[in-house]
Amino acid sequence: MGSTFEEISRYDELAKQDSLDIRLWVMLRQPYDEMKDNLQGFPIIRSGNDMFTCRAIKAYIDGALGSFGAWLLAPYSERPGYTGEDTTPVSEIKEIADLCIHNGMQFAVHAIGDKGNRTVLDVYEETMKAHPDKKDLRWRIEHAQHIDPADIPRFKELNVIASMQAIHCTSDAPFVVKRLGEERARVSAYPWRSLLDAGVVIANGTDAPVERVDPIPNFYAAVTRKRLDTGQVFFKEQAMTRKEALYSLTMANAYAAFEDDIKGSLETGKWADMVLLSQNLMTCPEDSIPKTKVMMTMVGGKIKYQKPE
Repeated sequence: MGSTFEEISRYDELAKQDSLDIRLWVMLRQPYDEMKDNLQGFPIIRSGNDMFTCRAIKAYIDGALGSFGAWLLAPYSERPGYTGEDTTPVSEIKEIADLCIHNGMQFAVHAIGDKGNRTVLDVYEETMKAHPDKKDLRWRIEHAQHIDPADIPRFKELNVIASMQAIHCTSDAPFVVKRLGEERARVSAYPWRSLLDAGVVIANGTDAPVERVDPIPNFYAAVTRKRLDTGQVFFKEQAMTRKEALYSLTMANAYAAFEDDIKGSLETGKWADMVLLSQNLMTCPEDSIPKTKVMMTMVGGKIKYQKPE
């Protein structure tokens, strides 16, 4: 989710040589000055029989909440007067947005804090209004962890995808209330229910290697908001249903990638990218979800992994 020109060139070459074992969808991440005159050939869409795509640019507006790097509208509860800060000048975020809109690239900005999210929405809105002829952009905010309730409807209005990682909620749970205070954490932190009820698309992932790549604990976090080690539950009222969590990990991700016509569901005409699990995530007891094992993995209908007997 942030590759160099050199890495992208190598991925593309591997795809064309039929040397990739998994389908890759990556984002370009380089300084604006290095990208502005070097986007010839982008976006790269479905290279090597749909194995490789690079159609988005990644940027960062702020840091992480745990390190007090998230950009907040109000000060941290533990640091009076301090609200974090932007890690990339807003002026540069605007320049990259303009680069995306003119080159047919999606824009995906890392935003953790509520001010970071609001600022990115402001930039997106300004850019979209300046180019009303550009439709179905599917621009994204990566993480979208802490959102002022007033900004939640704007995701839907602008058709901005909330690209969130459920496992972050339970990983961060021990310190979120300390950073934000009880009420702000309750209404603004990982507000999946509020976003879904507003009709917002949530694309869900693991954020590997920050978290383990295993999607099962991520699914469990989405539906329970409960830590596996201590059992701490983080504002369960914002949890997803199992069906919503499954959708967020499959069809929503395919939609966010402009690939919902070839993957994301089991349908005739789509690639058979799938896993066989040891139990049904829709019906198994909640506390048994983390015990689910991957028995087989298929990519394009070909078995790439099978659990030993």
